[in-house]
Amino acid sequence: MSSDFQSLGLAPALVRAVADEGYTQPTPIQSQAIPLILAGRDVLAAAQTGTGKTAGFTLPILQRLAAHPHKAAPKTVRALVLAPTRELAAQVEEAVRTYGRHLRVSSAVVFGGVGIVPQIAALKRGLDILVATPGRLLDHVGQRTVDLSKVEVLVLDEADRMLDMGFMPDIKRVLAQLPKKRQNLLFSATFSDEIRALAHGLLHDAATVEVARRNEASALVTQVVHPVAKERKRELLRDLIAQGDWRQVLVFTRMKHGANRLAEQLNKDGLAAAAIHGNKSQGARTRALADFKGGSVRVLVATDIAARGLDIEQLPHVVNYELPNVPEDYVHRIGRTGRAGSPGHAVSLVSPDEYAFLRDIERLLKKPIARVVVPGFEAGKPGTIPVEDERQPARPQQRAAKPHTPVRHAARSAESQRSEHRHARPAEAQPKRSHAAHPPRPAKPAQGAVHSAPRRDRAPRGEDHSDVRSNLPPALQAAFRRTR
Repeated sequence: MSSDFQSLGLAPALVRAVADEGYTQPTPIQSQAIPLILAGRDVLAAAQTGTGKTAGFTLPILQRLAAHPHKAAPKTVRALVLAPTRELAAQVEEAVRTYGRHLRVSSAVVFGGVGIVPQIAALKRGLDILVATPGRLLDHVGQRTVDLSKVEVLVLDEADRMLDMGFMPDIKRVLAQLPKKRQNLLFSATFSDEIRALAHGLLHDAATVEVARRNEASALVTQVVHPVAKERKRELLRDLIAQGDWRQVLVFTRMKHGANRLAEQLNKDGLAAAAIHGNKSQGARTRALADFKGGSVRVLVATDIAARGLDIEQLPHVVNYELPNVPEDYVHRIGRTGRAGSPGHAVSLVSPDEYAFLRDIERLLKKPIARVVVPGFEAGKPGTIPVEDERQPARPQQRAAKPHTPVRHAARSAESQRSEHRHARPAEAQPKRSHAAHPPRPAKPAQGAVHSAPRRDRAPRGEDHSDVRSNLPPALQAAFRRTR
């Protein structure tokens, strides 16, 4: 493993740019992947989130393009990086500009949610490096504003996330536009079996780099679970932030409307908060992230769209306000802290109805997460149902028949009465009634015996109906006589 970036074979201009950012020692993924990429190998690389994967592929790509400089033809691209989210795409392109500041390398980023005209203008000039989300890239392909037939290097960043988000058909359409001869790189924090199958069909003579066990959280992140009733989560979160004097907190929810509501409530509590999710415009998302990084927003509430791609220097606290229902997403969430060698703190507020999610996460991590009960916020034991969910609404009492109710609706068979009695509420919940209201169940007749008691819901056969006929209109009485 190389002890510095210069020993990796990087150009002096790249080494200087890395030093400008304060980095002197490459991370394990960088030490192993950069030499392989510089040698022209296809690479399948997996590492913990926050360990420098972006620099692991941007630095050698910049080195390759700088070693063979030539101006890209109009609308063509020399290196293509695909990312699953707008935030991740923007940050990768920012890393390209940061590390390539001392080189003559052109780059651009394209994603949805913003105007397409400036993107068309950037593509028209031709680019050395293009970072894009699959959907917007295919929009440009359809409008013939980009030519992918000259791509020399393809990178799938966070490839497993793209698969989870349903980008596989789009990726295949992009691959159909690329030349067959190219270098392929797949980088991600985790690799599912489906992604490994994709890599098998995409990569050629690939080198595999794994610097951590699959789906393992960073050792720099301290993880803790606070059991708490669901309706008291916001109160506990407010107290943790205020009493702990947390100045920068990234909070994850499962739903977009939940992120909006929580941000509004925290603002009412006096904590500057903003929400970021897929329904927000790109401008609003960019402003919220900039305000959070700048310190004017103390709490950023996000859905899992922000679990990948948010690179915030020395982010101290991540809170799972709601556990994700996909265990792998937990690893990506808490990976927003404990980055670049800095320690991090990951807190999960877990209500009793989420204990199944917690068990799945611990099974993935292959270790339990410490539980710490905050005094005054105790919740039920693992596996129990919250008290408010145990109470069932009282079954309404059977109404007595009103005087004007027809006999045929009010009368019921003895069997139906017995059935209702069997399914009634427990005895302790029933009001006391006299035995007259519930007559004892008659003894079951012996086999072959004849039921002598008439049915209660209709008159016995052979009974005189003259009193009934006399109440009928004359026309119906005549019809009745004809049928007789």
